[in-house]
Amino acid sequence: MKKSLSQKERDFCISFVESGNLAEAAKKAGYAKDPEKVGLRLICRSDISDEIARIESKLQQTLSFAARCGYKRLAFGNIADAVSLLFKGSPSLDDLKEMDLFSISEIKKPKDGAMEIKFFDRIKALEKLEELSGNKSENDNPFYEALITGAQMLSKDSRDNEY
Repeated sequence: MKKSLSQKERDFCISFVESGNLAEAAKKAGYAKDPEKVGLRLICRSDISDEIARIESKLQQTLSFAARCGYKRLAFGNIADAVSLLFKGSPSLDDLKEMDLFSISEIKKPKDGAMEIKFFDRIKALEKLEELSGNKSENDNPFYEALITGAQMLSKDSRDNEY
């Protein structure tokens, strides 16, 4: 019968996943006396290393999910609040807290008083979503290729017209 981990041992596993440092993880878990040796002894146990692997796997799944959600927001998110920001002279802190400005990468306010807003690249966000899905097949989808080519041409045209 497999013995379950104590709370201290679980705390060690979580702290080790966070820091990657045996001594620090042992200290955080409450092993005050000789944490280096305790950490080394704990990490050599198969039940501890299994728990660390389980936590790391769960964390990787969570991070992958969060990344996909973020890229979806960038690719398909609404920019209405960002546009309304342009028309507000000096928005209050309360106004800003209520706005969804996730898609903005940069805001500049030059000396002339105008406001310049740059957005994250939606095409790159779509590409990252495709990479995360494991379906990296640009050549298999002519529509996707046409989208990228069109976006690149628009981007080139806008750069050419800046000067």
